[in-house]
Amino acid sequence: MSHEVLMQLYVFVLAGFVGYQVISRVPALLHTPLMSATNAISGISLVGSLVAAGADYGPVSTVLGVVAVTAATINVVGGFMITDRMLKMFKLDRKDRP
Repeated sequence: MSHEVLMQLYVFVLAGFVGYQVISRVPALLHTPLMSATNAISGISLVGSLVAAGADYGPVSTVLGVVAVTAATINVVGGFMITDRMLKMFKLDRKDRP
């Protein structure tokens, strides 16, 4: 493996570890208010992973980019689904409106 591939793998693993540590330390009570910011960050990471997957740096970079695209897409879609459910909890029924 070349030095460049090892560096890309190192950054990928480090980003996964840091992301896990950051999310696991957020109290459950704060997860819902932070969802909008998380969706924005996930959207940015999705764009970055698309660039990594399509940049043709090599087969390892392409495979890791595809994995990153898949993970970021799941994260964005799941975040919007959770946000939608949260917003539905606060909507009033038409009969409850004045």
